[in-house]
Amino acid sequence: MHLFPQLRKLEQKYAGELAVVGVHSAKFDAERATSNVRQAILRYGIEYPVANDREFALWKRYGVRAWPTLMFVDPKGRVIGRHEGEIPFEDFDRVIGEMVREFDDAGLIDHRPLKFKLERENEMDRPLSFPGKVLADARSGRLFIADSNHNRLVIASLGGKVLDVVGSGEAGLSDGDYGQARFNGPQGMALSGNTLYVADTENHAIREVDIANQNVKTLAGTGEQAVTFHDGGVGTETPLNSPWDLAFHDGALYVAMAGFHQLWRLDLTTLAMRPHAGSGREGIVDGPQKSAELAQPCGIATDGARLYFADSETSSIRTAALDGAGRVETIVGLDLFTFGDVDGVGDRVRLQHTQGIDALDGTLYIADTYNNKVKRISPDTRESTTYLGSGRPGHRDGPGELAEFHEPGGLSIAGGLLYVADTNNHAIRVADLDTREVITLELAWT
Repeated sequence: MHLFPQLRKLEQKYAGELAVVGVHSAKFDAERATSNVRQAILRYGIEYPVANDREFALWKRYGVRAWPTLMFVDPKGRVIGRHEGEIPFEDFDRVIGEMVREFDDAGLIDHRPLKFKLERENEMDRPLSFPGKVLADARSGRLFIADSNHNRLVIASLGGKVLDVVGSGEAGLSDGDYGQARFNGPQGMALSGNTLYVADTENHAIREVDIANQNVKTLAGTGEQAVTFHDGGVGTETPLNSPWDLAFHDGALYVAMAGFHQLWRLDLTTLAMRPHAGSGREGIVDGPQKSAELAQPCGIATDGARLYFADSETSSIRTAALDGAGRVETIVGLDLFTFGDVDGVGDRVRLQHTQGIDALDGTLYIADTYNNKVKRISPDTRESTTYLGSGRPGHRDGPGELAEFHEPGGLSIAGGLLYVADTNNHAIRVADLDTREVITLELAWT
């Protein structure tokens, strides 16, 4: 995902020389479905052809070993280089620039533009576009929606009446009033009084929304992805790496920093940021902050006693202490390549790329994203049960076990109701916690 904006820049810079072809070789079962690949193309604004290598045929033929892998192919179709893992844009640009000069001098580049019919041309306009996270607040009666692909936030009543829209809708990093501010793929949010904090994921930044004065400012992040691990810093001097979700506790924000495979802590008084849990190595290893291993945490919540987080790449649910040691323990989940859809207790449980989490009365509610379900997990007994969703991807209201979701990314509880950001359905779904009846929230725009 970090390569997408780099490829977009290179496609624009070398429009007459560079052709990009994506090859999707899926790790998770849900990612093998071509319909889901199409949704990802729409969500991430991909404008080049993508092949679904669901049986790993091209992966094997090209000797690929890691995600992501870049293969450099000359105009005669010969592989002349490869790169495994992420790459700084400057290095990427230099390699492409050198190839363009060499093969252009040899007269081998066909400069005629490539024309493709884009998937988005078949899509209709929707009120929401791939909403990633949702935050419900019973005290104020408000619902905050990360309208991620519209690069904005929607503030509504819990019943769905739209009260405000935060952000111009144009992708970017700009502070100012609601109409001037720009976001880029916002995700998780946290609320303290009349201040909303936002994980502005693709800007690699933490933003603050002053609801009373209708103003947005940047608290942390430079707007550019951090290229190396580091021990933190202060405010907007500190580069971050895909902050995905937030939890507020005792004057601080705890950040699910997906790109660093860590949890971070932002002191809201001093704006000092530092890693709170996880060494930065990708994996599933419990222990104190400097030895624990996390894997792309995308959801975080707290009950005031502990932090709970959805560790997406290990399909696990884990907990971290709120104290300075940041000790990590695993509730359910085994390793990077063990996933599925199995209810049960402890090590028998299987989830698939979980992304959302909330806590209520000693129970965790989980957006089991690639299983198209909401599950409940007891952190004490380690028991996991399906709560909502048949598991079939779709959009169907009704009784919990018959309801259909499509890759729900976030959830939040307020007033006896569970609000779900049903990402690929471009919708907010609402379930009654007692009856488990699911409805689609109809937003009333004024």
